[in-house]
Amino acid sequence: MDYTNTPLWFRIRKVLRYVRMYGISKTLAKVRGQYHRHAQYDALPNCEQMPSDGRHVGIIGCGNFAFSTIAYYLNKAVGPVLRGVMDIDIHRAASLFKHYRAAYYTTDAEEVLSDPAIDLVFIASNHASHADYAIAAIKAGKAVHIEKPHVVNEDQLRRLLATADVAENVRIRLGFNRPFSPLSRHLLAAMDTQEGTSIINWFVASHKLGRDHWYLHPAEGGRVLGNLCHWTDFSLHMIPTGGRYPIRIIPGRAERSDCNIAVSFVFGDGSIVAITFSEKGEPFEGVHEQLHVHKGDILVSMANFSELVIENMERKNRFRPLFRQHGHKQAILASYGMSERGGNAPGVEIGYVRQTAELFLATRAALEADREIVLDSSGIESVKASAPY
Repeated sequence: MDYTNTPLWFRIRKVLRYVRMYGISKTLAKVRGQYHRHAQYDALPNCEQMPSDGRHVGIIGCGNFAFSTIAYYLNKAVGPVLRGVMDIDIHRAASLFKHYRAAYYTTDAEEVLSDPAIDLVFIASNHASHADYAIAAIKAGKAVHIEKPHVVNEDQLRRLLATADVAENVRIRLGFNRPFSPLSRHLLAAMDTQEGTSIINWFVASHKLGRDHWYLHPAEGGRVLGNLCHWTDFSLHMIPTGGRYPIRIIPGRAERSDCNIAVSFVFGDGSIVAITFSEKGEPFEGVHEQLHVHKGDILVSMANFSELVIENMERKNRFRPLFRQHGHKQAILASYGMSERGGNAPGVEIGYVRQTAELFLATRAALEADREIVLDSSGIESVKASAPY
């Protein structure tokens, strides 16, 4: 939803609610991000007046997320480190450049990728372009943070993995933030204390998108790759590595394959994950998500990353941070750690880059075909006809 076109009373109530949920600073960043999307300059700002010393991070794709989340947390945590920012819309690039005092802005990604002073690139462009920009960044010797989804088809995945395989000192991190949330850390630690399989249920009510929204363009991967991948990825984190395969993917859908859907996963160890993804209207507080987990003696419930309750027999632990924490800050700063100034930390394992992509690609395939798919450790094993209802 474009909140800049809503009535004033709606915007005021939205801001007041978000201050309570996220705090003043993050809410202001979200508000500015809404107006940033529509930035227009009669005279574009001058790059020559901006300092460049010490700035070593590039951004490709200067949309709302890059403005209100990536650049916001970098600037807040480590200061003015942005050097080159690029977008195909020169006004969006100029707006992010001006607000966060980058060294320059451009519509040419090659200018950022070939800049020897840039050692880390955040890729937050349209989904279909993520893999190609990432491949170019890896070849240029940059550490790279790839926002979700990192690929939109199997060919992109093959090329990304092949590039990473031959690159020296490859450092990649992916934009799946939810496992980094402090509440997620408590959740995963509690699950690790229990033996046996898990029953996991996600309910997600997401934003309602117009039929002309760019997410829905066939080349961009639709809502399964644009949204649902967050929860397929988190579910993968919740299953022990040795118990993941084979994975049965059982779709439930009506007229559309990417929204108002339910999809179940039966993992190799017998764990079951069910994800329901709804788009019936616009949630006032943004994406609404509820998680329930039963493993061993623990029962877990988590609401909107604002409250976590872990019950273990007679003990009940409740975690409730002051503000919602979806893990964006932690994920972005972990990626900053891959840069030279951040400490040259290693990226994620390439096996994980492959596994999480294969899972969301296979999930989309199962929903589009309305057929059960079995995914083994080497890829899709088989497609089965759905049982009659």
